[in-house]
Amino acid sequence: MTHIDRRTLLRAGLVAGAGAAGGALLGGAGAPAAPAWRPSGRPSLTHGVQSGDVTADSALVWTRADRPGRMLVEVSRRPDLRGARLVRGPVVDPDGDFTGRIRLRGLPAGERLHYRVRVESLDRHGVCSEPLTGSFATAPGRHQRRDVRFVWTGDIVGQGWGISPDFDGLAIFRAMRERRPDFFLCSGDTVYADGPLAERVTLPDGRLWRNLVTPEKSKVAETLAEYRGQFAYNLLDEHLRAFAAQVPQINQWDDHEVVNNWYPGEILVDDRYTEKRVDVLAARARQAFHEWLPTPAGGPLYRRLSYGPLLDVFVLDMRTWKDPNDGNTYADPERGLLGRAQREWLVRELRASRATWKVIANDLPIGVVVPDGPGAQEGVAQGDPGAPAGRELEFAEVLRAAHRAGVTGLVFLTADVHYTAAHHYDPARAAVGDFSPFWEFVSGPAHAGAFGPNALDGTFGPKAVFVHAPPAANTSPAEGFQHFGEVDIDGESGALTVHLRDRAGASLWSTTLPAPTRR
Repeated sequence: MTHIDRRTLLRAGLVAGAGAAGGALLGGAGAPAAPAWRPSGRPSLTHGVQSGDVTADSALVWTRADRPGRMLVEVSRRPDLRGARLVRGPVVDPDGDFTGRIRLRGLPAGERLHYRVRVESLDRHGVCSEPLTGSFATAPGRHQRRDVRFVWTGDIVGQGWGISPDFDGLAIFRAMRERRPDFFLCSGDTVYADGPLAERVTLPDGRLWRNLVTPEKSKVAETLAEYRGQFAYNLLDEHLRAFAAQVPQINQWDDHEVVNNWYPGEILVDDRYTEKRVDVLAARARQAFHEWLPTPAGGPLYRRLSYGPLLDVFVLDMRTWKDPNDGNTYADPERGLLGRAQREWLVRELRASRATWKVIANDLPIGVVVPDGPGAQEGVAQGDPGAPAGRELEFAEVLRAAHRAGVTGLVFLTADVHYTAAHHYDPARAAVGDFSPFWEFVSGPAHAGAFGPNALDGTFGPKAVFVHAPPAANTSPAEGFQHFGEVDIDGESGALTVHLRDRAGASLWSTTLPAPTRR
């Protein structure tokens, strides 16, 4: 690792490049109740600090205050922040729910940097909040061949299982932090906006699960304020806050950020909702998602992040362009999950990538059958082991194009189905043969009801090499069956090792894939 002194860091020109998260409120019913504050009082940071979408020379840093103010960030390669560079950020205000983010630019590649965040009063210059500190590692540069480690999971606070102090809260985030990853990939269901919490739940053995409950978590989210409250709730957990301060995130969204199994244009048939237009709910949810997570706003949710010569991460959005959930047997190439623009982007970027490993973060698994009621499918697979049909057509096109272009090192990572598994796909077992063998690793939930395993669709020849699933549906976090995955890429050999781990961090299964030989 290359170290730099203060002069070099300053010469790198750390620059802020983004404004406050959020924007105009969506829908009058969504207007939040602003927190009370004394105009002459000192600002306070309410929900910790986070970082995200780190590159070799930049990173997003996030915080939230209890009142309007100017976000200030100091950054340094020293833990004590001596000689730190001060970066003046955006004004946080009610339009963005008092959240703010700064894109720090000109950072040195492959370094662990430390930062300190404050918010300065707008009416009393120099009066600032107590600072909060965090750190992140920038990605390796294009020619920096070094070890890379990251963790992934999804499905946070689902099926009525909230933060329970009796059961150590969201303890899986402590286990992930102890693995000292370079970053965290959240594979969707970052919150459960459609999953209200009860104060008490009786477990099968008679014990009581006591949830911490807030007003926003006591009903399904419909208003912008209620969607914001889903993200605020998760950050009440000490393990998640400590994790977020030290591990940069890459966040995907899936369905529960809005409502279960949603698709554009859907009209809900659910008496819990007064607003039944999913497009309206999704717009509010998306605003809250960008306000409360350190994600880049203003463009598509799909993106590519590079971690030196060994790894490119391709983050998919399998929700925004999703077609209606039906039998999924159509032959229309304009339908699917990705949409034409994203599908062409993925093929183009895979062909252009020179990374040893191309990790595709798919928030819905490929070969797992995920029903959405009688005769309808939620995911890619349509339950018929024959030739590709419906949404499978998109992935047949992507896999075929990658194979014909000689793309190697494809690995898919996902969550969604609330158990952990290793699936190997091989054209020798498949109904379609025009693709190269690949692995898909599933790991979750982080903190939700555990389910599964689901049936596999044979179209792309999947084989379940390992599965860890509960004995009953909606098994609580108190019974285990909460999971995260870990990927370790060896900087010298390029080999990629996957561990599927439990809530405490114990490895349940692992495999090592040798670095592929470019065709």
